[in-house]
Amino acid sequence: MNYYTMKNSQRINLLDIPTIDFDSLVSQLSITNLRPIAFFGADWGENIKLFVSLADDEKGEILTSSALINKSQKEYNSITAQNPQYHMFEREFYEQFNIKPLNHPWLKPVRKNQDSYEFFEIEGEETHQVAVGPIHAGVIEPGHFRFMCQGEKVYNLEIMLGYQHRGVEDLIIKNPSNQLIESVCADSTAAYSIAYSEVMEALSNTKITNKAKLIRLFALEMERIAIHIGDMGAILGDIAYLMGKETFATTRTLVINTMLEITGSRFIRGLIKFGGVNFDISDKMIKKIIDTLNYVEKTTDKMTYAALNSSTVISRLEKTGYVSKKTAQELNMVGLMARSCALDLDSRFDFKNEFYSNIERKPFNATNDAYSRFKIRYKEIKDSIKIVKFFLDELKKFQNEDLYVEPNQLIANSFALSIVEAWRGELVHTATVDGEGRLSRYKIKDPSFNNWWGLSMALRNNVISDFPLCNKGFDLSYCGFDL
Repeated sequence: MNYYTMKNSQRINLLDIPTIDFDSLVSQLSITNLRPIAFFGADWGENIKLFVSLADDEKGEILTSSALINKSQKEYNSITAQNPQYHMFEREFYEQFNIKPLNHPWLKPVRKNQDSYEFFEIEGEETHQVAVGPIHAGVIEPGHFRFMCQGEKVYNLEIMLGYQHRGVEDLIIKNPSNQLIESVCADSTAAYSIAYSEVMEALSNTKITNKAKLIRLFALEMERIAIHIGDMGAILGDIAYLMGKETFATTRTLVINTMLEITGSRFIRGLIKFGGVNFDISDKMIKKIIDTLNYVEKTTDKMTYAALNSSTVISRLEKTGYVSKKTAQELNMVGLMARSCALDLDSRFDFKNEFYSNIERKPFNATNDAYSRFKIRYKEIKDSIKIVKFFLDELKKFQNEDLYVEPNQLIANSFALSIVEAWRGELVHTATVDGEGRLSRYKIKDPSFNNWWGLSMALRNNVISDFPLCNKGFDLSYCGFDL
């Protein structure tokens, strides 16, 4: 197949991306064993241009191709019928451009679904439905969950999202800024802002300093530590292990309050910008961060040990919400949910970053269940604490460098893609620049786009009371999905 092979956060000439026959592209995507990470259309005059990017995780390369589709074309043979990794991509593409993938096994709306939506149903005298949402208690965002049950046993969970119509990608075209990007998915501020900044820097050939790179990555790992600790507490709270819930909630606060001292925001707003960062980290602050993380690690160790030596905790976690490796691969699951199912995917290491290259990558002994999802968070907290300490030590080598460089103008006819391992997993931002040097298409793929179906699979053949535990174990984003 005709691809342009590129690296992560590399600018290429938009006109150098091969444009091949649409049917040929579809045929070859149906049989490829490379993962799709981008699959989206752009208005191209009388045509629609379909861009496809595939990840070669072993080589750390991205293969990009495209096809022109006349707007009069209304259908094509579905890729998903042979390669299920495309099922969400094809549904989104159909929703946006009304080109129907024939024989798609689950051709339902992705976001535009409030007018008419037919839920999957099971017939039988003892079957019943349980509907939850879209309005939830507290501050949970809107999403509808439809359980098909026989007694307490769940045979199918269908998740309907798309209640928030924000038009994020169009807003970015009109007014690109880190402030806007920080609001797309606020629990992943650092990841989103890094992905956006790296794309814009690639499109403009702007080279930031090593100091700025390290501060960004420090923030990314602190975000990971804080959210993972909070999620461990939330999981324990859902099985009524309240000591764990409260201990982890308090411990998480220490991490986010550290970021508050550096940036003025517990959620890292205002730190990262196109061209570098806004805040430095002093030697005094480095010492305080390390002391805090030592305490955080010690507390996390003790509480995890206590929880995992409780028979009631283990009985609720083990074998609950099982998702096989095969299913995870077919659904194109990413991030820690993929790793908890024995899929060894981590874009920090797969797509080589100069500062992660010297860090040892340790395997995880996955059990594919709620226990695995709890335990992997503990492992990644420990790993990220070590990574943060390494980055802070490296930062001392570049203390005389600038925090920020003035960005260059966007280069005409450019294409760039940035993959960042957010705490949920692979976050992909892709952008194009037209012939006049203007941002013309911006596409976001949040890790939740890949993983919501994994939650559905986790509930099958479990009891309905396991839903909160599985839901917290996945902890997916509504706003990251509802662009």
